[in-house]
Amino acid sequence: MTVHQRDWQAFVVPADDGAVHMDLAVDGITCAACMGEIERGLKRLPGIRKARVNLTSQRLAVDWVEDQTGADEIVAELERLGYAAHPFDPASQKERQDKTGKQLLRCLAVSGFAGMNIMLLSVSVWSGNASDITPETRDFFHWLSALIALPTVAYSGQPFVKSAFRALSAGRLNMDVPIVIGVGLAVALSVVQTIQHHHHAYFESAVMLLFFLLVGRYLDHNMRGRTRSFAENIAALKAEVAARINPDGSVREVPLSKIAAGDLVLVAGGERVPVDGVVSSGISEIDQSLVTGESVLVPVKPGQRVYAGTLNGAGALQIRVEAASGATLLDEVNRLLETASQAKSKYVRIADRAAQLYAPLVHGAAGLTFLGWLLAGMEWQPALVIAISVLIITCPCALGLAVPAVQVVASGQLFKSGVLLNSADAIERMADIDTILFDKTGTLTLAEPELVGEIDRQDPVLGLAGQLALASRHPLSMALVKATGALVPLADVQEVSGAGLETHVDGQRLRLGSPLFCGATTEAIEERLLAVPGASLLAVQYGQEPVRLLAVRQKLRSDAREVVDRLKAQGYALEIVSGDTQPSVAECAEALGIENWQAAMTPSAKIACLEALQSDGRKVLMVGDGLNDAPALAGAHVSLSPVSAVYLSQAAADAVFLGKKLQPVFDALWLSIRARRAIEQNLWISTVYNIIAVPIAVAGFVTPLMAAVAMSASSLAVTANALRLKWGNRVTTDADATTAFGSAASPKGE
Repeated sequence: MTVHQRDWQAFVVPADDGAVHMDLAVDGITCAACMGEIERGLKRLPGIRKARVNLTSQRLAVDWVEDQTGADEIVAELERLGYAAHPFDPASQKERQDKTGKQLLRCLAVSGFAGMNIMLLSVSVWSGNASDITPETRDFFHWLSALIALPTVAYSGQPFVKSAFRALSAGRLNMDVPIVIGVGLAVALSVVQTIQHHHHAYFESAVMLLFFLLVGRYLDHNMRGRTRSFAENIAALKAEVAARINPDGSVREVPLSKIAAGDLVLVAGGERVPVDGVVSSGISEIDQSLVTGESVLVPVKPGQRVYAGTLNGAGALQIRVEAASGATLLDEVNRLLETASQAKSKYVRIADRAAQLYAPLVHGAAGLTFLGWLLAGMEWQPALVIAISVLIITCPCALGLAVPAVQVVASGQLFKSGVLLNSADAIERMADIDTILFDKTGTLTLAEPELVGEIDRQDPVLGLAGQLALASRHPLSMALVKATGALVPLADVQEVSGAGLETHVDGQRLRLGSPLFCGATTEAIEERLLAVPGASLLAVQYGQEPVRLLAVRQKLRSDAREVVDRLKAQGYALEIVSGDTQPSVAECAEALGIENWQAAMTPSAKIACLEALQSDGRKVLMVGDGLNDAPALAGAHVSLSPVSAVYLSQAAADAVFLGKKLQPVFDALWLSIRARRAIEQNLWISTVYNIIAVPIAVAGFVTPLMAAVAMSASSLAVTANALRLKWGNRVTTDADATTAFGSAASPKGE
């Protein structure tokens, strides 16, 4: 279906304050300049309130006053700017993005293979020209090169040709325009000179030019593609239907959109809660790790609040609805994620900013060179050769590789340190950091809880309790299994929903579960909690023996205090922002020596804290793992998640770190500063190269072949400079840290 045949008004939905809203997928967005062009162009239309482009998902969100502008006019303006629009559908958009990635990879493979073969032929011609090659043999090699180069340029040049055509159709220039002109003129001139039996042709220059540029284009597309899926995964957590309990007691599944506040819904064991509400009846346990970050299952009973997206345990629950589809905490997190991700996507990389001015300068230099030599009395063909040399020698290949080359090498070094990148420009942004916000659970601590203190594995009662715990996947039970080393489960185990496990051994009842289920007194519970602040209690009761209260809590990462001390020594401001209880967070902060901390924080509270710091000019690194951290992870200047994080947090974060230590966080910061220096050096190499090369090319001292060699040399120079990142050693001591951060001109102003 064409754009003009589609009824765009059907995709318009009401928004706030009497406005309307439409989401569009826009093809052809490749850089921050494209984003700015679209947003500025749409805001020129009457009634447009907001126009926001998400570079990662290529999603355009528009809010406007309907009686001033129509949906068709918005799409028409996008067409005028040179961009194709489609109704935004996550599945269709993912399919389009995957198709684009495969096409780039095919173009890259074709240009690389063809470039190597043409280079072999060219080397034969170059060596033959210096010896005794016959004109017929030289022409034959040139025609073979043309036979390979022409279809290669036609196929592999498509991404650049389409982009340049869109830009020129909209009356603007972009970085792809000089690429297309340079490659096109080089190929055309090579064909003409081959027909006229000249000594030189420049097919290899055109094809290798495309190859180098496609490398950078594919790497950028591939790395950005890793961050496109968080919205799809939010949708996967949302229930499509809910089991509504009718007034007559019957239960019927209805679409979630038909559920309203005040309705009563039934959630069976093992199902995700579809709504926000209060438990009306039933006892169970809820996995709220998606909301709080806590891996411990939370017992729920009538009167307690539950949230959409959380996972119900074994017991059935009846829930009185307070918020349904579109108004739940999960929906709020989704909106916060989208807003924060759009804000972060406005980060304009150094190379993109330089490229905005680069295209007109290159065109101007080449055009003036051609006219200048014509006015000086030169024939048009040699004047065109000089102009092409200017275009080729100033081709933004080195500029295009300046950032991606460093990113690739730095990504490899980070991988060795246990850090995987989700975002292509995370390394650049990480070098700006001066403030670090840590979540507690699963970030400063390990995800799986452990028993506090030593346990006597010879104790027969605890041994039986460990065997009983094998019947449950509850995190507290798993901690007991790990501590006791139990291997053989007990028989005839019964699970009491929301309470624990029970069986009989030698005629005596054995229970494992909550303290009240096992008969512990309130005084004993309070005394134990006072002795171990912030811990969860697991009780064991066997026969007539006293109830045993085992304290379980999440253990700090083994190097957490060391890494925190080293980060503080480098001048970073540290703070804990957690959804956990105040005693638990206070104990963690004291153990790590972190003075600033906040507890019981909701996703919106974390965003508010983040925005307050950013309004003070702080550059914030957010390190977290729960769903409640995802909006802050997306909105921070840069963000990290442990590999144990929920998938949504990993997708929203710029990087994920592996292992049970916090050292990768420190390594990432250290390497990012070195990487930023390498990026700046590469940009200077590109700039100085052009300052020197352009006058020489304009003066006519450079042939297209020499220009291609010089261009390739500049590309190799920035690549070699990026490879220097491999020569640095991993920071393992305070002395190393001081040297690394100090010599890298840390942005914290120290």
